[in-house]
Amino acid sequence: MRDNTSATSRVVATAVSHYPKVGDGPGQQRLRQTIAKVDRGEVGPEAIAEAAAAMTEAAIEEQEQAGLDLITDGQIRWQDPITRIAGALDGFEITGLVRWFESNTYFRLPRVTGEIAWRGPILAEDLLFAIEHARRPVKAVVTGPCTIAALSDLGGREMREVTLELARALNQELRALAAAGAAWVQVDEPALVRNASVEYPRDFDVFQEAMRVLLEDVPGRRSLYLYHGDAVDVPGLFDLPFDLIGLDFVQGDANLEFLQRWPRGCGLGLGVVDARNVRMEDEATVERLIGQAVEAVGDGEVHVSPSCGLEFLPRDVARRKLELIGRVVHGVEVGA
Repeated sequence: MRDNTSATSRVVATAVSHYPKVGDGPGQQRLRQTIAKVDRGEVGPEAIAEAAAAMTEAAIEEQEQAGLDLITDGQIRWQDPITRIAGALDGFEITGLVRWFESNTYFRLPRVTGEIAWRGPILAEDLLFAIEHARRPVKAVVTGPCTIAALSDLGGREMREVTLELARALNQELRALAAAGAAWVQVDEPALVRNASVEYPRDFDVFQEAMRVLLEDVPGRRSLYLYHGDAVDVPGLFDLPFDLIGLDFVQGDANLEFLQRWPRGCGLGLGVVDARNVRMEDEATVERLIGQAVEAVGDGEVHVSPSCGLEFLPRDVARRKLELIGRVVHGVEVGA
């Protein structure tokens, strides 16, 4: 297996999660066109897997060409941030489309139908494919138990019970991803932050309990990403067993307060490039924020990224956003 655990510098250019599946360039409509052909009966279902593999390779290549040091597989095979995982667990049925927070994208609502349990590896094969085709370290990304529970129809069950069952199931998934060679295992919990437009049920005691269950005996480097809002009211955040906390500094302006009290040595995910707006950022402003983050974390790592996944943007804009991150990160003097 190719080494996927190379050491990184203190300032790392990275992505958060998904990358646009289609674009306007030659060949960038292949996955959509293939799905349409399958629907019309012109080709067999295996053609979708072939097209997804090709688009995954393209997403990896574009991230690397943009100058990212730590990449994802682009989540090309994911239907949305929820279905890929919930649909592969026992105890759920997948129902109709629901809006993802206040965006113009959607996910399919999971409904709890029984005890939630892990059947077997969900994302390990995708990770191994990405590692095989990448020249840079690859991180695995998993939507966390609190967000899946908050965005599900609980079928009359208690939120705490469902969340902890999810945490136990996903603990096995994280172990499988670590064993497959993930450079980092990233847990996304956007439902835990405060958003001006949308609020989901938040029980911080359950959140802390779930995170400890989720990470039990998971080796390697682990990160928690909270986006689509600010996290200043999340208690006990730095007591959790994560090596890095990723925050959204675009939709979560109040997150700037964290830079004044960030624990020295704790890694920081700096989501400072807007993943939901085509406007390009001012490079000097991004560079200044990186400098502040480096000062705040001491000898910890700073992972500079978009504010969230990039599938909200046209593909050419998403690529240019990553190129901006690559330029700024590799031009920043981070000291000895």
